[in-house]
Amino acid sequence: MDLIGIAQSTVKIILILGLPSLIVSMIIGLVISIFSAVTQVNDASLSFVPKMIIVSIFILITLPWVGEH
Repeated sequence: MDLIGIAQSTVKIILILGLPSLIVSMIIGLVISIFSAVTQVNDASLSFVPKMIIVSIFILITLPWVGEH
């Protein structure tokens, strides 16, 4: 396998494994932003802490699937 093939398969694996967590993080960020706009509560920890907790739980749930790849 040549260097280009290795690089392409590496990028493909990174996208397959990282994209679900990124999508969950983006959805949670959108929900928190809407909540923040509706309630007019502007706190940095309001965005960071729930997103960190939910993405961590999501990673733990999908860990067996990631381990298969």
